[in-house]
Formats: sequence, structure tokens, C-alpha cells
Amino acid sequence: MSEVVYGSEIAKDIKENLKVKIDQLKAEGKRIPKLVVVLVGDNQASLSYVRGKEKACQFVGMENELITLPETTTQEELLSLIERLNLDTAVDGILVQLPLPAHIKEKDIIHAIDPNKDVDGFHPCNVGKLMLNEETFVSCTPKGIIRILETIGYDDLSGKRAVVVGRSNIVGKPIAQLLLNKNATVTICHSRTQDIENVCKEADILIAAIGKAKYINRNWVKEGAVVIDVGINRDENNKMCGDVDFEDVKEVCSYITPVPKGVGPMTIAMLLENTLQSYHKREG
Repeated sequence: MSEVVYGSEIAKDIKENLKVKIDQLKAEGKRIPKLVVVLVGDNQASLSYVRGKEKACQFVGMENELITLPETTTQEELLSLIERLNLDTAVDGILVQLPLPAHIKEKDIIHAIDPNKDVDGFHPCNVGKLMLNEETFVSCTPKGIIRILETIGYDDLSGKRAVVVGRSNIVGKPIAQLLLNKNATVTICHSRTQDIENVCKEADILIAAIGKAKYINRNWVKEGAVVIDVGINRDENNKMCGDVDFEDVKEVCSYITPVPKGVGPMTIAMLLENTLQSYHKREG
């Protein structure tokens, strides 16, 4: 039987620590870190995520501004807004909520954000620094996964075999690089991987980020492996679930994250941490 690792509890501790630091800034009469979130359109899932970020900012005492724009906003209008936020010295972090409407090119928007305010860690400059193992803003979900591993004692991953299922720019690729930076031997699996089940079964650390409900069962998991589930899906009963068949896999692994209350809360906590990091870079 595995130990269930609740990212929600780890995130709570991180936010408590951030609150102490921001309270200290307030006590010293200093400017408070500020995060600006831009939401284009009325995607309900995106709105839910944004509200979660707002609530977290309020808890730690961080300044937060939500800018909502209509679905009809042009790319030029959005770029103009980003330019204004880039130049605003009171803004430490800029996050444009994805996905964007189809007529706006996400790549152009991501590239337009000042890398020094890119608290999502998506700008090519920050991605490049991650590849070089230099200090940078790390994408929030991968950063949260590493923090979970550190919390359960998996800090030095030398000699560990890690398998990442999924190769997205947001999760799969950056978490693979972070694991490599910690000296793990890393394999990335995807839709073209042959014999994927047996590749996964070699993993000491298995990270599922493929977006398929309950895709991974106990036959994919080595006895005693650590399983991190990044997926957010709906099962046949419309109940939220991950990429891992939790009830089946928990019988064979040593640690497993649930969905919900697993990786998701860590993503928001890391966003706040990145924003405070940006603040200190700019304010000293």
C-alpha cells in the first residue's frame, strides 16, 4: 500500500511561508509584490483557474490584478497591453491565461512578455536557461512536481530512473529537464513510443502528463515506484480523475499523488513563489 502525497498540504505550507515574507515587507513599509493575470474570453475552466490564483494571492497578501478582455480582443490589442505591463515598475509577474482564442497566436504572446516578469516560465529565454541549468523562472507545474519529490526525500536523484509520459512544452519537456538536472536518467514517452507499458515499468519515478483518463494501471508500474499524476480528466461518471488509475496503482507504488489535491495546488503555490522571486530580483 502506497503513501498518498497531498500536494494541497505541501502548497499550504509554502503559502504560509510566503505570507510571512510578505507580511515582513509590509511591516518594513516596502512595496508589495504584484501579479497581473490576463484572461481573454470566457472559458469557464480558465476562469476557475484564475479565481484560484486570485484567492491564493489574497491569502499570502500579494497584490493581484485580473484583467479580463472580450473574446473579440485582437492580437495587436493584447500585445499592446503586455507592452504596458512590461513597462509598469509596480508589476512583478505577468501571466496570460492559456488557451487563448484561436485568432491569437499563443507563441507571439508568450514571446512578448518580459522574460524578467515571465512567472509562468514559458518565454524562450527562461526555457533556454532551464536547459543550461541556470537560475531562471521554472514552469510552475514542473517546479511543483520537483518540490513534491523533495518533500518525500527524493532530492538527489542520482541513479534513479525517471519516465515522463507526455512531451508538452508546459509539463513534459521541462519536468524531464529538471529531473535530468537532478542527475536522474530520464526517458520521455509519447504517442509514438513503442512498448510504452514496459518502458514505464522500469521507472523509479513515473510522471503521467498525457491527458488520458486512467490511462496508466498497475501493470505499467514497478513495485515501489513513485507515481506523480499531472492529468486532469473526467471519467465515465464525470468525476475528476488523473491519467493514473489511482485505486489500482496505489496497491503497487510507494508514493502517489491524487487528483484532485495533488499536483494542481502546487502549480499555484509555485506561481506565487516565482512572483516573489521576480520581486526580489527587481527590488534587491
